[in-house]
Amino acid sequence: MFGIGMPELCVILVIVLLVAGPAKLPQFGQALGSSIRGFKKELHREEANKIEPPSA
Repeated sequence: MFGIGMPELCVILVIVLLVAGPAKLPQFGQALGSSIRGFKKELHREEANKIEPPSA
């Protein structure tokens, strides 16, 4: 996708752990999950609007 493999992802996660601390990780995960869910929801909404024929 972006050329990020497992080793790079592990390095990023270690840096986030060092910067934020272990107490903040659940909050980051929750925020990331809700952002991804919202993005997917909007994508599906846009696709549904494109499929419906216009009312005449």
